[in-house]
Amino acid sequence: MNLLSGFADTSLLQLLLVAVVALFASVIGGLAGYGTGALMPLVLVPLIGAEPVVPIIAISSIFTNMSRFVAYVRYADRRKALIVIAAAVLTTALGAFGYTRLTGTGAALVIGSMLILSVPLRRLLRHHEVRIGDAGLAAGAVGYGVVVGGTSGSGVILLSLLMAAGLEGAAVIATDAVISLATSVVKISVFGMAGVVTAQVLAFAVLIGGISIPGAFLAKAFVERMPVRIHTAILDAAVITGGVVMITSALRH
Repeated sequence: MNLLSGFADTSLLQLLLVAVVALFASVIGGLAGYGTGALMPLVLVPLIGAEPVVPIIAISSIFTNMSRFVAYVRYADRRKALIVIAAAVLTTALGAFGYTRLTGTGAALVIGSMLILSVPLRRLLRHHEVRIGDAGLAAGAVGYGVVVGGTSGSGVILLSLLMAAGLEGAAVIATDAVISLATSVVKISVFGMAGVVTAQVLAFAVLIGGISIPGAFLAKAFVERMPVRIHTAILDAAVITGGVVMITSALRH
């Protein structure tokens, strides 16, 4: 499979835009624990459509989460990571399989809706300071698996679950990275068997993943300098706007 053929219908300027957004999203992800899956669809969907987006982000997240894990490895809570992975493996596979059955319009509606809902969900959970134990974490992980398997931008759910389970700061980011690596492998396996991993999917995934590797280390270097509230507000606005645009575009077709 020739990866360069995956860029056949994409201009150099468009590839540069994807690369810039990937680097920015990886820095945001390294600071906040989420961002790549929420921001990348905003630039990918207009370029290549909604259908390849989730497989692209699943594959590229292997790169982004590995670099994030290496940067924060000593903070990871392995026990909580194993609880979530064990509970979410099957439902992640089911969610990914369901995604492969969607049309382009259906994929755009699912991704757009998830992006819009992720913002109030994160704020609601933070406002109520929800706290859960291991059983609650496992139960939440079952539902999270369905969502992460078939959507992009669902990282906020895992982030909220881990914070509710008592993790904070770098421990959330590192543990999130471990879990996301596992769910990405499950998703990629399902997408591979379903035949949706094309040259285009691999080409964009490698581009995004490769560009974003330095992002986690840049985030670590600037984590105490960048105003988190400002970049979170910008991210929320971009995610909601992108979700609305995607849904509106899907309904027009």
